[in-house]
Amino acid sequence: MTGPLLQAEGLFRSFGLTPAVDGISFAVDEGEVLGLVGPNGAGKSTLLALISGSLTPQEGTVRIGDDRVGTRDVSWRGQVGVLSHRSFLYGHLTARENLRFYGSLYGVHDVEGRARELLEAVGLTEHADRRVKEFSRGMTQRLALARTLVHDPRLVLLDEPFTGLDRSAALALEDTVRRLRERGKAIVLVTHHLHEGVLLADSMAIQVRGRFAWHESDFPRDPADFEAIYHRTVAAVS
Repeated sequence: MTGPLLQAEGLFRSFGLTPAVDGISFAVDEGEVLGLVGPNGAGKSTLLALISGSLTPQEGTVRIGDDRVGTRDVSWRGQVGVLSHRSFLYGHLTARENLRFYGSLYGVHDVEGRARELLEAVGLTEHADRRVKEFSRGMTQRLALARTLVHDPRLVLLDEPFTGLDRSAALALEDTVRRLRERGKAIVLVTHHLHEGVLLADSMAIQVRGRFAWHESDFPRDPADFEAIYHRTVAAVS
């Protein structure tokens, strides 16, 4: 592979007459976290759907390494893991059974060992054999993260991962993101929590009305300073 791990070029997608993603281009290198923030309705979740291949762009391309997303050769699918607003977990299955199932879909070697490793990583070892329908919102979110990582993807897309987490679980997630970055994963982190974004990201983008209104790798690390930039940027575009 040469160049960035994730490369998006000229992405455009509209619903009716309203563009949700309007000409966005960016790149994310191995071991880099892009923090993505913006008001509700800015098109952030649509952008992640275009990157993951679950939604087809009307214009533009996405590449993961040397593979183009959306082609019939679906080898690119195994390179991306997505944590979205839906957990995609089966409530009648236990936590362990869910990870076994998703691991088998991706052909994970030693799926039992991988499930055990991830359950420990997200702090659910003691609940491994409980049915997911009995889980709290925070526990479900942690298991959904484990599902996202079960096949060891090179690109990790996190859509509001801190939602429903208490402070202890949020700190554990922050640590997980750092470890993924240290292992060379490329990460796109969508969050309403500006503090976590500024803390974890190597670059930050502010998406407003389908566009990147601001995108910098040199940004204030003080959350209050970045919040001021955020509000000025949103006000100028809205």
